[in-house]
Amino acid sequence: MTDKKKRLSPACASCELDIPERLCFSDQGKAHKGCPTLTRKEVLAEANQAYGPADVKKFAYNASLQEAECYANRDQQPYVMQPCKTRMVETCEFALKMGYKRIGLAFCLGLSKEAKTVEEVLKAYGFEVASVCCKAGNTSKEIIGISDDEKIFKGTDEAMCNPIFQAKALNYEQTDFNILLGLCVGHDTLFLKFTDIPTTVLAVKDRVTGHNPLAAIYQADSYYKKIRNPNIKP
Repeated sequence: MTDKKKRLSPACASCELDIPERLCFSDQGKAHKGCPTLTRKEVLAEANQAYGPADVKKFAYNASLQEAECYANRDQQPYVMQPCKTRMVETCEFALKMGYKRIGLAFCLGLSKEAKTVEEVLKAYGFEVASVCCKAGNTSKEIIGISDDEKIFKGTDEAMCNPIFQAKALNYEQTDFNILLGLCVGHDTLFLKFTDIPTTVLAVKDRVTGHNPLAAIYQADSYYKKIRNPNIKP
């Protein structure tokens, strides 16, 4: 590996090759300058070895199996992809494949209604559910140094979102699998840092788009063009 290749960061997002023409998609494919398939072979070999342990292999196998089952009529030739399962259904089916019994649900208080529905769906699939909202514990924001001027509701003893408590509470409950629902940027990161349990994300927080952050990406060249210009203030 040349020094230049060592210094070149992976840049899959910048690849302009059509997907069928990419090296990551086909053995006969081509590689662009920042292709990690070509420039990070040693890292790839290390990563592939990590699938060796039985528990990791089972998890990866079921994830890949679930991915395929989310498309209908795969026996048709030529095959045109036909998605048929929502993320909620996919999550439940994956958990069943893994033999999980007890599901942890860490959610934002602002999505309490949605959390109730998610809990009902999980129970319909036969799971036990332990759920913890972001404000559980009623811990003051003052413990992390938030001043009154920095609070949402100034002049109050505002409770902070406590993703570390959410993670540790679900660790204590010994859940088999956790689901994150609508945690804020950064709070979700802290949850993932402190959880001991395999975790997936059902939805993320986006206050403007109804928790559909890709809406702004889809319209980044039209109605949401502002996101490309950080200097333009709201």
